[in-house]
Amino acid sequence: MSIYEELGVPTILNAAGTYTVLGGSKMSKQTLDDMADAAGSFVQIRILQKAVNSAVAKLTRNESAYISNGAATGLYLSIAAAIQMHLGKKFYYITKEEIAKTNIVMFKAHRNPYDLVIGHLGTQYRELSFPNIIFPPTEEDLRMAIDENTAAVYYAQSGWVAPGYLPLDKTIQIAGEKNIPVIVDAAAQLPPVENLWKFTEMGAAIALFSGGKDLKGPQASGLMVGKKEPMDIVSSIGFPNYGIGRMMKVGREEMVGLYSAVKQYISLDHQARGNWCEVQVEKFKRAFTDSKTFHAVRSYPNEAGQPIPRVFLEIVDEKMTPEQVHDFLLAGNPSIYANSDGLNGIFINPMSLEEGDSDVIIKRLLEFSC
Repeated sequence: MSIYEELGVPTILNAAGTYTVLGGSKMSKQTLDDMADAAGSFVQIRILQKAVNSAVAKLTRNESAYISNGAATGLYLSIAAAIQMHLGKKFYYITKEEIAKTNIVMFKAHRNPYDLVIGHLGTQYRELSFPNIIFPPTEEDLRMAIDENTAAVYYAQSGWVAPGYLPLDKTIQIAGEKNIPVIVDAAAQLPPVENLWKFTEMGAAIALFSGGKDLKGPQASGLMVGKKEPMDIVSSIGFPNYGIGRMMKVGREEMVGLYSAVKQYISLDHQARGNWCEVQVEKFKRAFTDSKTFHAVRSYPNEAGQPIPRVFLEIVDEKMTPEQVHDFLLAGNPSIYANSDGLNGIFINPMSLEEGDSDVIIKRLLEFSC
């Protein structure tokens, strides 16, 4: 009996993607073995942390790296580091009143539920422009938004952001003119693997990634990469140091697990993986060529803007709804989870599927069509 069977929790076949609410990704046997190995011995956490962060920095071609307990924690620590750099004294000695005078500039189009951690520190949001194409921001708008109290520019790199922002390279250039660090939230922006070093090579001070999405590391982990100065501050205020970062504990298992996952991700044949995903999309297109219920089309990139193809099964039968398809898939054995994204159909994202899963999903959808 599996632990999920013991607890009465049904497992699912994930056709949606690397969503946190579905568990992110599955870790490889190598990652699980390395985490079990790490759990079997005591070590001095600071020594392990220094070794892992140094190794990950080299793997990702960055000056520095830090393993956090999630990308949101990475954002919290990044903003704290930026405030320390701005005020010129250790965060431990900075008062709430001093933090309240600082601001973080961001495009309104980049506002999202994850950036709420910025406000938790007590700094101010300084929103720029509008989330549309009617009145797009200009370079001058960004220059004028940055003032003497600005500690950083927050930039959300994602496929779901609204229009109304400047390109990242231009944002970094303008912020650099005023010596303001840019923090790039790229939590779901893997693949491509090059993003692990692309944003920092462009000049971003820190780039943030989820450890539990496509990296396939521990779900409760995040990867921070960046320049030495801000990352040194992150290391000084993050776990296991006392202060705001102490509560953000990262176990030796997560540190070793994400290090192992990053090693595997760097060496992965990403072209072959992309080709495999294309094959899965073609399977669905062939299977529903003559269907009176679904019309299958390739969709690219996926919902997060990742360069992974997925298939959209548009419902052509007016008597059917996406909710009916979703519920039918969930109710079966195995339970299959797929998203509609508010459209008249469902998406099948192959990035979290394994060999044979597409055949199972196709069979179930054909049963629904009957």
